[in-house]
Parts: sequence; C-alpha cells; structure tokens
Amino acid sequence: MKALILSGGRGTRLRPLTYTGAKQLVPVVNKPILWYGIEQIVAAGISDIGIVISPETGDDIRSMTGDGSQFGAKITYIPQDSPDGLAHAVKIAKPFLQNSPFLMYLGDNLIRDNLVNFVEKFTQQSLDALILLKQVPNPTAFGVAVLNQQGNVIRLVEKPKDPPSDFALVGVYLFSAVVHDIIETLQPSARGELEITDAIQSLVDADKNVMAQPLQGWWLDTGKKDDLLAANQIILDETLSSKIEGQVDDATKISGRVAIGHGSTVINSTIRGPVAIGQNCHIENCFIGSYSSIADGVKLTDIELDHSVVLENATIQDLHQRITDSLIGRKAQLVQCLDRPKALRFMIGDDSHIELT
Repeated sequence: MKALILSGGRGTRLRPLTYTGAKQLVPVVNKPILWYGIEQIVAAGISDIGIVISPETGDDIRSMTGDGSQFGAKITYIPQDSPDGLAHAVKIAKPFLQNSPFLMYLGDNLIRDNLVNFVEKFTQQSLDALILLKQVPNPTAFGVAVLNQQGNVIRLVEKPKDPPSDFALVGVYLFSAVVHDIIETLQPSARGELEITDAIQSLVDADKNVMAQPLQGWWLDTGKKDDLLAANQIILDETLSSKIEGQVDDATKISGRVAIGHGSTVINSTIRGPVAIGQNCHIENCFIGSYSSIADGVKLTDIELDHSVVLENATIQDLHQRITDSLIGRKAQLVQCLDRPKALRFMIGDDSHIELT
C-alpha cells in the first residue's frame, strides 16, 4: 500500500502567514503539521509516500521535509500546477500510485486515532473505499455521509443546508485502484474542481464496496488560527514531557511540564507549563503561561504571554502587556516605541487581524 498526502492549496484562512509559506508547515508544538501525518502513516506500516505540492510552497515543503529518510519513509513529490480539487490530485498522482491501493491524507489535518486499524479493516475486507468520519456539532460546514445499518455509505452531501447526518468527512480515505477509473469519468463541480466526494458517490452508485469508520478520538482541521491554537493545546497536554536543555537562571520559576531546547536562555522569568520552547531562544523578564509554543530563535523581553504560538525568529520586547490567544509569524517584530508623540505604529500585511484593548 502507498500513501498520498495533499499539501497544496493556498491556505487562505491562515493568511498572512501563508503568503510566504505552506499552511502544512505551520508548527504545532514546534513541529510542522505535515510531519504529524507522515509519522502516523509510517506508524501504520506505509513507507512509500507521495506528497502533492503547489508551485507557491512546494520548494519549502521539499527543503524542510526532505526525502523522507528522517521518518523511515521514501517521499516522492508530485507538483499540482493549480488547486483543481482533491480528485484532481489523485488523478495527477496516478503515475506514482499505479495500481496500488492507497491511503489519502489531507496534510493540514490532525487526528488522534491510530491509522493501523483502518488500514487493516480496508485490507481484510477487500474494500474499494473506506472513509473516516467524525460526528460534529456543525455539519453544514463539512461534507457529510449518510450510512446504512451495516456502516456502508449510501450518500454523500457537500456542506448541506439541511444536513441528513452529522458525520463529517475528516480528510482521511483509503482507496483501491478502481477509483482511478471513476475519476476519469468525473466532470468539474460548480466550483470548477474534481471533487473526491463525487468520486466516492460514483463508487457507491456503481455498487462498489464503500464503507465508513467513525473516529473515536479528536480530529482537528488546523486551517484557522483558533483551530491551530486548539491543536497546540491538545498536543501539549497529551505529548509534552519536561526537558530542560537550555540555561535557566536561579531567579526563574518553572512549574508544570516545560521543555526548553539547546542554546536557549531564560532569565528572571516565570514559566507555567505545559510550554514548549525551542532552541536558541532568549527569554528575559517574562511570564510565559500555559499552552504556549515558542519556536527556535525567538526573543522575548518584558512581556506576558499565554495560550499562544510564536514562530521562528520572532521578536517581542518591552510591551509590558499580556498577549493571549495569538499566533505570531516568522521574523515578526512587536516592540515598544519610545518616540514622542506616543502613538501606535503598524506595518500590517493583507488579511491580518489585530485586536487592541
């Protein structure tokens, strides 16, 4: 079996961060979202992985993720010139997939469930498709599946106004090679894309063996800021272990689970975990509250921060204010200006969101 990870798209919901980088490379607990999916796929026994990339962000994904050896995998990169739908991504990946059954995984998803059981069910029951579902309180925002009592898929509806089900498609699918023949017959949807939901519905209509399996654990779509912060909180809660590898002075107070990377310095600060701090950071006269992740090379001075994610090489200093529920981009600078007259001065990119109190 092979795997296909979709890591293209434009990431419009995470702009302005994604103007200069892939949304799948935005870190959760200082690790790119994409890597969590790769690790889960390898843990399920699949090591031959294709990653669909876009012209805008593909080079970044290649350079950060490499050939897959760090994960125990072999990675093949598949350029997709334009985001023409999930089924289109499968279509252009056919030379890589050939006649192998495959697992398809949307690269900005995070799920708790181990994939091994799903792969085993697909293989042992000789299915043509197995789709993973999650019950959600707002099914109008997703594609939903209608099932019969045996768990077979009867119908799929994309973002229904009147949902016939509360089972949302979570972006993890297993397919046999028969899906390629189905995709060849598809016509673009109203939004001009080849839809994977149309491909699955065509498999159902052709009486192929299509089943669904609900997830037992959490599922997080990290496409928006608040979702990403929620993912950061959950993964800090479930995975972080205390590990102090940097230098911490005697005036600093640390409580709870806190990880501090090599080369980082913490001076006269209070840190309440769970908190992850990367390498080569400088933190001085700060309060760092729970559920914060601070990436490599960050400089923080005289600030209070909690429930936030700060990306690589950002600088926040001398604000003397509390920052919460925030996502700070790479190389961003938030500094106190002492010039008179006193005023707020901004250089703000497209699609930014700032709240002042």
